[in-house]
Amino acid sequence: DGEVHINELKNGSTETFWNPTSEVRRQRLKRHIVLFEEQTDFESERLWQHVTSAINKGDQHKATQEKFVLEEEQRNAARERRESGTEWKPLLFRHDAGTNEWRYKYEDLRPWDPLNDIAQFEKDGILQTMERHLSTRMSNHKATCINNQITRHKRSAKDCRRRKTSDQPSNHSQNTESSCSTPESVQELSDDDGKYLSLGFESLCAQCAKEMNHLKEIHSAVLSLQKAQQDIHR
Repeated sequence: DGEVHINELKNGSTETFWNPTSEVRRQRLKRHIVLFEEQTDFESERLWQHVTSAINKGDQHKATQEKFVLEEEQRNAARERRESGTEWKPLLFRHDAGTNEWRYKYEDLRPWDPLNDIAQFEKDGILQTMERHLSTRMSNHKATCINNQITRHKRSAKDCRRRKTSDQPSNHSQNTESSCSTPESVQELSDDDGKYLSLGFESLCAQCAKEMNHLKEIHSAVLSLQKAQQDIHR
């Protein structure tokens, strides 16, 4: 995203080869790197630091020399490992004998899930995905609903006892007691939701049940997409 010039050494003239627009500059990707002092010896910035320094100074001869020294050290190290029978074990890559290619060990080939995946980030050289964990969030929402059901149940029982001890006519008291002890109608629940009714409380709110059904449909669709993606990859 910077200017590029062509310098004509014969006559000393300079020509602008590339001058990016402000739009191009705004589209530049943000660079994320590990701090130099935290890098290991084989990380690119530290490994090629002398070559990079020479290039930045415009000294191509020095850069070529440093590149030769670096590559020669790597050849010698590979020769010593081969002679001693020491196997080189990469930390982040594995060799695929079928395709004769090196593959990233922690590659994630599943489709991006916009409902659960938030962002990708790198930690200790490993690419990871930050997730929302919808299942956990829905479990918390269920727990909140159950707590609300318990509170309403206790309040209802307390109101029943208060009405039974009042001086209302006996037939009215019997009707009131009967209405309090009769469980409210519950909608049909799945096996997963049945465990929340073990204490005899009413079912989850209609909104919860609707969201759960919607999430199940989405989950089924995502699984189908993931299978298709894996088939395509194979």
